[in-house]
This record gives sequence, structure tokens and C-alpha cells, in this order.
Amino acid sequence: MEHYPLLKMLHMWPGIVLLLGVVAHLFMLWKASRSGDAAILQRKLKRTRLISLPVLGLLALSLPVTGWWLVDLTGLPLSQIWLLASSVLFAVMALFGLLLNGRLAAWQALGDSPAPATLKRLAAVYAVLIIVLLLVIMGLMGAKPV
Repeated sequence: MEHYPLLKMLHMWPGIVLLLGVVAHLFMLWKASRSGDAAILQRKLKRTRLISLPVLGLLALSLPVTGWWLVDLTGLPLSQIWLLASSVLFAVMALFGLLLNGRLAAWQALGDSPAPATLKRLAAVYAVLIIVLLLVIMGLMGAKPV
């Protein structure tokens, strides 16, 4: 079990990077939409959808794998309530991530025309829900019995 601390860190850091990445992109897109320059906003939307979201998605997909490995190393049963709840919340978070990608695609497809306020609000709501779910999942991981 000598590699347990390393695996624990390899599980912790993607979660932190994922949380900070979503917050940074939410702020970046909010600031770009407030500036009024459609070219800058389109460039940031394109980079977010083509580079950042896939990278953040890969980081998110690494969490259940390393989490299962950690649980297996400690010998905990997979039927723990905190583990089942975090798994369900992770699936909901993945759904919100796909919905956010769809809203960003619709926003990007508008091009230079201004986006409706409902589209911006819905994208922001999805991003905030992802952040809240990440924090709740991290709280469940911190409150585990081991």
C-alpha cells in the first residue's frame, strides 16, 4: 500500500483542476460577453468548446477510475452511502456538462449576432450547477469514514 498516498494525490489534483477550470472559464466567458466584442467572444467560445471542455471532461472521467482504485485499496465496500451518492451526483454532473456544451455550441453558432439573455443565463446556470455538484462531491469525499 506504499503507492496509496500518490494515488490519493493523483485523484485529488484533477478534481481541483476541474473545479478551478470551470470557474475560470465561467469568468472568462462572462467577461468576454460583457466586453461587447463579438470576435473575442467567438474565439473564447471556440477555444472553450474545442480544447478546454474535452480536457476537463478527461479530467472528470479520471476521477471515478482513481476513486474506485482508492476504495479498492482501502478495502471499503462499494455499497457505502457516500460513495453511491457521489456516483449519482457525478452522473448528474456529466449530464450538466453535456448540456453546457450544447448551450455553448448554440451560442457559438450565433456568430456575430447577440445571444439571447436566456441562452447566456442557461449556460451560466449549467456551469454553476457543475461547480456546486463538484463541491458537494468533494464534501462527500472529505466526509467519508476513512
